[in-house]
Amino acid sequence: QVQLVESGGGLVQPGGSLRLSCVASGSIFSINDMRWYRQAPGKQRELVATIFRGASTNYVDSVKGRFTISRDDAKKTVYLQMNSLKPEDTAVYYCNADVASSSALGIYYPYWGQGTQVTVSS
Repeated sequence: QVQLVESGGGLVQPGGSLRLSCVASGSIFSINDMRWYRQAPGKQRELVATIFRGASTNYVDSVKGRFTISRDDAKKTVYLQMNSLKPEDTAVYYCNADVASSSALGIYYPYWGQGTQVTVSS
């Protein structure tokens, strides 16, 4: 089995920063693309950032220039550095990774973390 666990969420003032981490564990053979999603109350889950296996990245327009996604494959971890946070960034943030387990080589399955709350408020 594969597990993703997020951490780093919390309460921060507007303009502040947080760094989210998501570590993968379990019977992992390979990790392909990794992503951060967020879901605000009453809203659809939104793809915030993607980092591909080759380390190229994509961001939703609303976070460009403020958020940075990165990965450390040795640690099986994806990060989301969030700067200049705004109240509208308030959401539960979920990490997602396409993982091939050791028992199913070459077959990637999307795993999800449990989510971490980010609240941006004065």
